[in-house]
Amino acid sequence: MNVNNYMSLQFISKSENEAFARITVAAFVSQLDPKMNELTDIKTVVSEAVTNSIIHGYENKPDGMISISAKIEEDTVYITVEDEGLGIKDIEEAKQPLYTSKPELERSGMGFTIMENFMDKVEVKSILGKGTKLTMMKRIESKKALYN
Repeated sequence: MNVNNYMSLQFISKSENEAFARITVAAFVSQLDPKMNELTDIKTVVSEAVTNSIIHGYENKPDGMISISAKIEEDTVYITVEDEGLGIKDIEEAKQPLYTSKPELERSGMGFTIMENFMDKVEVKSILGKGTKLTMMKRIESKKALYN
């Protein structure tokens, strides 16, 4: 497949930037003319991924960088969210529904579950002390007919 379009952005790990990231990725994906529920799903997963980086990767300290890239290949969008934070000790445990490493913050522990349910594919790579890279893929239904 060839890349039809690509974007990237980088911002500091402040919670105020979560909305910026969500809206920016949604605007980029809009060129595929997604259904409203598809766009809502993408905005939700970007929000979850960025929030995880801020709260877990950088422990709410606004001194880290979060990078997001997105590319469109035909009818599919690929979104990558990366941080250079603490990393995830046990990815499989972190992906379990209701698991949270921050229960004192009243976190629901549903971030990865939501991401996996809203996207077609989710891949998590993490190294303790080096950071986490989350790559997600979603095929946009309204564009399937054009590429079949």
